Amino acid sequence: MAGFMQIVEFQTSRIEEIEERGRPPRTGGSSAPTFRRILATADRERPGTYLTIVEFDSHESAMENSGRPETSTFAAKMAGLCDGPAVFRKLDVLGEVTGEADAGG
Repeated sequence: MAGFMQIVEFQTSRIEEIEERGRPPRTGGSSAPTFRRILATADRERPGTYLTIVEFDSHESAMENSGRPETSTFAAKMAGLCDGPAVFRKLDVLGEVTGEADAGG
């Protein structure tokens, strides 16, 4: 499974507000979202540190998503709830290994 991932690392003391108001809507815009999946995570070893992992089919679909007005609105809202600037990682997916049993036997 080739693809593209974006990881956004941020720190906040207001995670409840982000969870209440800050999740991007799946159908809030004029077209369907371009992401496959969004994972919201908390770092167990660094309280107040969170990572959002967003999976896309390609870098191009991620850039299309970034250009959407609702993405800009979400990013501005999120920045206002963070304790500092977010760190963005842009990753090409080279491969995937899952723990699922091999269907072939």
